Amino acid sequence: MLPANIEVNLDKQAIKQYIEKRLEEEVREAFYLIDLKKMSALLCMSERYIQDELLHDPRIRMLEVRRNRKRWWKYKPLLQAIEEVISEW
Repeated sequence: MLPANIEVNLDKQAIKQYIEKRLEEEVREAFYLIDLKKMSALLCMSERYIQDELLHDPRIRMLEVRRNRKRWWKYKPLLQAIEEVISEW
């Protein structure tokens, strides 16, 4: 029997990027409430643009949770509402 030589070439950078992407997706699914700053980061939109274009829509306003002067939005329903609003643009 001949001995087998197996050579595996790994692209460490690609593996690292894949792992970071999967971790981000898993963390994103764990959110219950997000604030305007996190929404801005996730949507790649400025806070000002989100306030002007999205937050005045009644579908998004009904997902808002307030306490004192703080505002948060329910994450999963917010994504669906944003998809609806953006599809109308």
